[in-house]
Amino acid sequence: MSAAPATVGTFSIRTRCGRRPIPSFRCSLAGGVTTVPILTELKMKCATPLPLLQRIADAMASDMRAGLAADNGSDLKMILSYVDSLPTGNEKGLFYALDLGGTNFRVVRVQLGGKQNKVVDSEFEQVSIPQELMQGTTEAGKDVVACLKEAMQRQGLDMSVSALVNDAVATLAGAKYWDDDVLIAVILGTGTNACYIERKDAIPKLQWPAGGTRNMIISTEWGAFTTDLPLTEFDKDMDSESINPGEQIFEKTISGMYLGEIVRRVLLKMASFSSLFGDSIPEKLLIPLVLRTRDQERRLDLLRTPDLCAMQQDDTKDLSKVEEILSNTIGETRSTLKARRIVVDVCDTIVKRGGRLAGAGIVGILQKMEQDSKGLISGKRTVVAMDGGLYEHYPQYRNYLKDAVAELLGAEVSKNIVIEHTKDGSGIGAALLAAANSKYASEFQI
Repeated sequence: MSAAPATVGTFSIRTRCGRRPIPSFRCSLAGGVTTVPILTELKMKCATPLPLLQRIADAMASDMRAGLAADNGSDLKMILSYVDSLPTGNEKGLFYALDLGGTNFRVVRVQLGGKQNKVVDSEFEQVSIPQELMQGTTEAGKDVVACLKEAMQRQGLDMSVSALVNDAVATLAGAKYWDDDVLIAVILGTGTNACYIERKDAIPKLQWPAGGTRNMIISTEWGAFTTDLPLTEFDKDMDSESINPGEQIFEKTISGMYLGEIVRRVLLKMASFSSLFGDSIPEKLLIPLVLRTRDQERRLDLLRTPDLCAMQQDDTKDLSKVEEILSNTIGETRSTLKARRIVVDVCDTIVKRGGRLAGAGIVGILQKMEQDSKGLISGKRTVVAMDGGLYEHYPQYRNYLKDAVAELLGAEVSKNIVIEHTKDGSGIGAALLAAANSKYASEFQI
């Protein structure tokens, strides 16, 4: 007797938290359809074999050169930081840094003691940024430094702002303060960026007088990179529904803000066309990132990148931690062991792709520096300073990144490349740049 065919229905759900209804999905209400084809195709589309990674690294290096040649010369903006002298270690005094990240705001206090004592003391306080403060236009038309000075004056603070830098530049400055072999800094957290030290004579678009040192820190803004990236239907759908469709594609495949959302979309399709979570789709699984409002954020425990990490760390025989996380995030309490294994497999597939793509990006920067420096860094110890919660707290991601770098460079070259986590690098680095800039200003003050 043959098995009864699956009963399939269609449904849609509307929400007031967005301008569009959530699309309809087909839901399998009985057995007969499995997740295997979806998972197989996902792994194929997310695959990052060595030849693909090399093409991506080559394209990254090429786009960097084009971006240095002219503004809008490539997807990479290659922003000139005008930081051409880094802290020397002689800086003394009390300095503060305000570190505005993707989800958190930190105030860092650093006491510098000069060459002998260096960083005497440091402390910080951190708060989450309220959702309503994350929303606004990009046309305020005001100088953010001037706004900050005005705000401090209103609070009666006797302070001045001496440097404005992004977190990647600050991380590089902070890391190089302790280790002179640091040439690259990468942020992998909610968002992502990379910067490196470039020779001024390799920057055709530089119109600034060639004072100071021969080098300058360049912010690549690599989140906008697009060439040869292995994208799936889930990436494309997420991008089309995002607040910046068609932009920041590299960031949307490798950074912490998006990994959980990609996994959610995969699981939704699996639940819609198979019995992954039984006869129904968990309601919370239907809500995409773009439609989440501040009120919903308070009501729902959503599937986030830290949840993916926790599920991949589950070493229990029955994956009980995975079951707990699914229950807390998407409301699923009837998952089978097989379903939980599939969930972990999906997480690993998306995270593996992200880590290996980030590794290819780093190799692209190294290739550009090596090719254009006439071998000045070849065979020498080169340190890549890493900061950001994704890199710090997700061991699988971190390992995939390092594996990709080693594969691309080979054993002989990769032994000279040190990928090192720099804890709180951006905050301390910003304070160091403030110190260096304050000293420079005081020497020329009239």
